[in-house]
Amino acid sequence: MLSKVKSYALCGLQGFLVDVEVDVINGLPSFDIVGLPDTAVKESKERVRSAIKNSGVKFPNNKITVNLAPADIKKQGAYLDLPIAVGIIKASTSELPCDVSDFALIGELSLDGSLRAVNGVLPLLISAKEQGYKKFIIPSGNEKESSFIEGVEVYALSSLKQALDLLSNKESFSPVQTIDYKISSSEKSYGVDLSFVKGQAFAKRAVEVAVAGGHNVLLVGPPGAGKTMLAKCVPTIMPDLSFDEALETTKIHSVAGVLKGEDGIVNTRPFMTPHHSASAVSLIGGGQSAAPGIISLAHNGVLYLDELPEYPRSLLESLRQPLEDRVITVSRVKASVEYPASFMLVASMNPCPCGNYGSKSGECKCTLSQIQRYRAKISGPLLDRIDLQISVDGVLYSDLVDDKKEETSAEVRRRVNMARLIQRERFALDGVKFNAEMGEKHIKKYCQLDRECEEIIKSAFNSLNLSARARSRIIKVARTIADLELSENIKPSHVLEAVGYRSNLNL
Repeated sequence: MLSKVKSYALCGLQGFLVDVEVDVINGLPSFDIVGLPDTAVKESKERVRSAIKNSGVKFPNNKITVNLAPADIKKQGAYLDLPIAVGIIKASTSELPCDVSDFALIGELSLDGSLRAVNGVLPLLISAKEQGYKKFIIPSGNEKESSFIEGVEVYALSSLKQALDLLSNKESFSPVQTIDYKISSSEKSYGVDLSFVKGQAFAKRAVEVAVAGGHNVLLVGPPGAGKTMLAKCVPTIMPDLSFDEALETTKIHSVAGVLKGEDGIVNTRPFMTPHHSASAVSLIGGGQSAAPGIISLAHNGVLYLDELPEYPRSLLESLRQPLEDRVITVSRVKASVEYPASFMLVASMNPCPCGNYGSKSGECKCTLSQIQRYRAKISGPLLDRIDLQISVDGVLYSDLVDDKKEETSAEVRRRVNMARLIQRERFALDGVKFNAEMGEKHIKKYCQLDRECEEIIKSAFNSLNLSARARSRIIKVARTIADLELSENIKPSHVLEAVGYRSNLNL
């Protein structure tokens, strides 16, 4: 007897329909799975066999053939255990008289018949909904993840037996209730605040400008100057995640299997800090299944690279393309997948190997050649893509013990939110979210410069030996400064400040 069950599998962040066709006929007992299954799918034979037996159902002593269509696409993971088991039972017994074609089944089976949570349920359900499917059975461990999708009927069950009872109408189960998306407060989530940073008014202003326009920033200063603390404060002044951004970020974390917490959704800006010994695959993405890397996990958030020159040069150079295009294409033998990678790069470094070059409080012991070799680890093209390059000097003891009240992250975030709102309204029809994403056509349209502004940029271009890309990025930063001051036009003072963020140090 032949049966068909619907399921879904992943290719990158997109789910695709898999028709699980099961044929149970008389013949020598065997169990074959065809349709380009990977190792995890092939091993499902043993999981399914034990799960069916331990769920109180007789496993057929016949020839069983399972076809996973379309047969020309590789099927990976354990998503198909549940549909294969249901298909075998429906094809071999009369205990499942109902039509299962209305449901899409997703889930991994344990040997005792219980359902285990799987990665990537959120993108699977979203893809299935877009293709017209409304009813789903998933593992109970993925319930929270599925509760943010409206317009679908999702049953989060704990075992194969419960799935059979639901499909045969022996028992009724309540579908997962849709819940409203709630934004978590940044202060509670991150445990840091900009008010903790004493002094460093120039650096804090630069960080505010960078966040307001989504610009990349490099902090250069001696050890203990507060570079890491400033970087950790960046997410606390970023605008709260919108629901669409939260879903997009959660999809990546779900596919990567790193979705944390009981909320079932990523509701705070990611802050990823890879160690300098990280491999290119872990940063960019890859492996046999072309999984997302750290830069994709930082999507809609921050990628923080501490001690930038300590990272291998080849690793840093691999960031150039995603910094420009805000996507990364991971190509492997078995798959080629495009992942979003729209992150804000925050990097920090010492000015020299000992860290005291140019410091007011310490003496540099490095030779000129040592300093040059140290700084040469960072290429010019990569520096060109960093909009703000800021010098952060050591903090005086008097600043540390001063009781002066510093601005909190909440106060700064209010100004950032206002600037981002101006940008959203400005770029509503352009497919651009913030100033850092502007292309040349947007700069010409929204960044008109008067003669005085052009003269300032021309002088900086010649004296600092800037590139065409650097000129464009100065104009983008000036546009952000104007937005923070609620100015419709870019003024000379805005351009001077933007130039100062690139001429503040000589790298």
